[in-house]
Amino acid sequence: MLKSEKEEMIKDLSDKFARAKSLVVAQVGKMDVETVTKLRKKLREGGVEYKVLKNTLAKRAAKGTSVELVADDFVGPVSVSISYKDVIAPAKILVDFTKDLETLKIKSAVVEGKKTDVNGVKALAKLPGLNELRAKLLGMFNQPAGKLVRTIAEPGSSLARIIKAKAEKQ
Repeated sequence: MLKSEKEEMIKDLSDKFARAKSLVVAQVGKMDVETVTKLRKKLREGGVEYKVLKNTLAKRAAKGTSVELVADDFVGPVSVSISYKDVIAPAKILVDFTKDLETLKIKSAVVEGKKTDVNGVKALAKLPGLNELRAKLLGMFNQPAGKLVRTIAEPGSSLARIIKAKAEKQ
């Protein structure tokens, strides 16, 4: 690889590392094409970018970013899963995907500028994702409005039931 290509790759990686809200580092073993394709598809659907790294270039790109906290884990065949929006998505997808797979092992992660280990990533994966939290919040907002509508409508519907019952008696 030419020096200019390496520098371009470092610059690109450094930009991605700087924008990352969360990044999970995983050790990659031998995986068949079908497994890698499934993993990439799941990550893409979750809005997560997946990259297999060249360690020396990644270590240089990590300098000055929060990813520098996990740069020591860039040893051997390593991949990163980067999320720019949802901090939980990479952890959730990778933990789910790796539970039946021995060739991909989670090493560590950086979440909102803080380093966490494998157990921290697993704990993070158990939390509800961004869309789930939004749905819960929306439900909480709609609940009082729905109660208010039912309360306002109740006297009218009670009166209608009474009149209907009287009409059926006669």
